Amino acid sequence: MHIAMLSPIAWRTPPRHYGPWESVASLLTEGLVSRGHDVTLFATADSQTSGTLHAVCPQGYEEDRSLIPKVWECLHISELFENADGYDIIHNHFDYLPLTYTGLTTTPVVTTIHGFSSPGILPVYKKYSGKVFYVSISDADRSPDLDYIKTIHHGIDIQQFDFQSQQDDTLLFFGRIHKDKGARQAIEIARACNKKLILAGIIQDQAYYDQYVAPHIDNNKVIYAGSVGPAERNRLLGKAVALLHPIQFDEPFGLSVIESMACGTPVIAFDRGSMPELIKNGKSGFLVNNVDEAIATVARIKETDRATCRRHVERHFTVDRMINEYIQVYEMILDSERL
Repeated sequence: MHIAMLSPIAWRTPPRHYGPWESVASLLTEGLVSRGHDVTLFATADSQTSGTLHAVCPQGYEEDRSLIPKVWECLHISELFENADGYDIIHNHFDYLPLTYTGLTTTPVVTTIHGFSSPGILPVYKKYSGKVFYVSISDADRSPDLDYIKTIHHGIDIQQFDFQSQQDDTLLFFGRIHKDKGARQAIEIARACNKKLILAGIIQDQAYYDQYVAPHIDNNKVIYAGSVGPAERNRLLGKAVALLHPIQFDEPFGLSVIESMACGTPVIAFDRGSMPELIKNGKSGFLVNNVDEAIATVARIKETDRATCRRHVERHFTVDRMINEYIQVYEMILDSERL
């Protein structure tokens, strides 16, 4: 099977730090190649893959601000579709813009919808619903206006996450510093519990950081670790007593939740979006409805078993399981094309 994998170009594939869509595209590409499939990864020129790299954009436009995003997105996407007939299947991880090219080829296109940035983008998805194949990343993130071939939860390479049976008494927030992710609420929870809090992640909203996060950073009880790479991420996730995930939006998935549990660290998350699909309540973490419930739940975190958290990921959220499900989708599509 010859597959064209279309990754976004905001960041390198795989990302150095942040870049969840690029991360999933990379994991899927490497897994498919390891199983003998011929995969061409369309990504930035500095990307790394054991497949064939096809690139026109020199590096991620979030990493080189001299690059005009729309210009390089057009060049990147058109490069794939001008070569589309050379592939058995195209797998799009680049949101809705590539859908507008799909009428130019008979090669089937699978689009993993990594979330809806706004209801305003739905008209594009609706136009191509039934013409391309949509995969949702959680049941919670499905639109009733679209047809889907399957829900496939993300998987992670569990070898990259070391299980830690011993932890310190620190709480962790790991995610974008943005109101959606709830860094402000994480600080409130930690302060009420009189526990040290480490925050890690890119600052996506500088005004939010300046107003709600920066005034509390004292490098003692509240520490901002910045945007951390894989090694530091592994250490922080493994040593925390719990990951705080007080999201303020209906999150489509949440890779940090899975990564935390893989290290043995339970998650206290607001019960929104995909969280009930990821966390086994009372076993691998707790689902709560507000800050007060989260504060009360911190005292109960010792009720969870760290080995149980790890097993939950091993059973449900491995990259092998994700690859198996995508291969099934590819085969379903190619079989239907042959009829």
